[in-house]
Amino acid sequence: MSRSAHPAGPRHADVMTEGHYTAPPADLNALDTKVWARTVARNEDGAVTVGGIEVTRLAEEFGTPAYFLDESDFRARCRAWADAFGRDADVFYAGKAFLSRAVVRWLKEEGLNLDVCSGGELTCALDAGMPAERIAFHGNNKTVEEIERAVTAGVGRIVLDSFQEIARVAHIAQRLGKRQRVQIRVTVGVEAHTHEFIATAHEDQKFGIALAGGQAAEAVRRALTLDGLELIGIHSHIGSQIFDMAGFEVSARRVVQLLAEVRDEHGVELPEIDLGGGLGIAYTSEDDPREPHEISKALGDIVTRECEAAGLATPRISVEPGRAIVGPTAFTLYEVGTIKPLEGLRTYVSVDGGMSDNIRTALYDAEYSVALASRTSDAEPMLVRVVGKHCESGDIVVKDAFLPSDLAPGDLIAVPATGAYCRSMASNYNHALRPPVVAVRDGEARVIVRRETEEDLLRLDVG
Repeated sequence: MSRSAHPAGPRHADVMTEGHYTAPPADLNALDTKVWARTVARNEDGAVTVGGIEVTRLAEEFGTPAYFLDESDFRARCRAWADAFGRDADVFYAGKAFLSRAVVRWLKEEGLNLDVCSGGELTCALDAGMPAERIAFHGNNKTVEEIERAVTAGVGRIVLDSFQEIARVAHIAQRLGKRQRVQIRVTVGVEAHTHEFIATAHEDQKFGIALAGGQAAEAVRRALTLDGLELIGIHSHIGSQIFDMAGFEVSARRVVQLLAEVRDEHGVELPEIDLGGGLGIAYTSEDDPREPHEISKALGDIVTRECEAAGLATPRISVEPGRAIVGPTAFTLYEVGTIKPLEGLRTYVSVDGGMSDNIRTALYDAEYSVALASRTSDAEPMLVRVVGKHCESGDIVVKDAFLPSDLAPGDLIAVPATGAYCRSMASNYNHALRPPVVAVRDGEARVIVRRETEEDLLRLDVG
């Protein structure tokens, strides 16, 4: 994979070079199990199936574009994370990746906690029955109303992101007669991307309170003196789409050093440490993500080693996988419209969706795979760029991939690993209607987020 572009987004203004693609796969009809949801396969007629249902049938019933989510896969990944970390750690699903009331119910049933970062996400979580004590509330600029709602509901933790927020949450909690459990998010000076990390003063961002210059230590000092707060730990998040544990090692060392300084100054050993999320998934066959048990062991070993060196009891660890759970469980199904060969370059394949249902390619130079889903083909591979129907030249879904050269209008193609951030970041650009999310399990399919209608658009337009 090119190191000039990162699947979670370009780093330091790097961008993907033109012509970034590998050789065509040996078999265009093969479905790499690293990239596709666990129940995805091809049937004897060559069509892709998920949960035992053929995509042509799904397209007839639910239309295209649409997101199809493998519920069995989602639940299995929840269990894998819960089992890997066990009862002595906490797994918080990062709701920003994709959240719906059905997802909240699945999380509750499979034993995972949930982190939210807006009043809307909090409302969804509570409405679907997630116990408030299993919710963490993130965000760099929580409003007074959001904080009041979170404290009143009794969320398990609020992650404090600034000096102003420390005072604001403390004041609101005290006014409401509560003592709110909180963590302080610190910026540890580590930026982790895929197989690289930069251990530099990366404090130039909107999140967290910097370790550098003693700011984080001062934040702890203030939080410990306020009656409305119960400081339970330190939170750190170092990046997205991470495959290498090296960045976590540097981060953990610096967070544990802060815990030791807190003990030495205040005589308090904070009981928790949250190492955030950002664990990577396979968008293409070249990606090599780690399994939850590998991540659990690596993080546990890192924290235990650093705490032993500092003479601290090992704190309770929390992690926040979002993409790593929901990302691989869904694919987006499109119908092919126009096909435009550009001699000597590539063929442009236009579909009935685009940047309104997947902004990540335009926004981040994200890389995706694609497959002909309604049938198999023995035709020669052709280099394609899958594009949408919006009035933007940057309306690209898959920048460079190979599809069979006999591809025709009306064929169905599927883009895997679209469970995370695609529906969450979907828009109504060009008054497009946001696609539905359809959960598929054991031969049954049901809508969990319905397709928007033109009436939905006009209902908000008050004239």
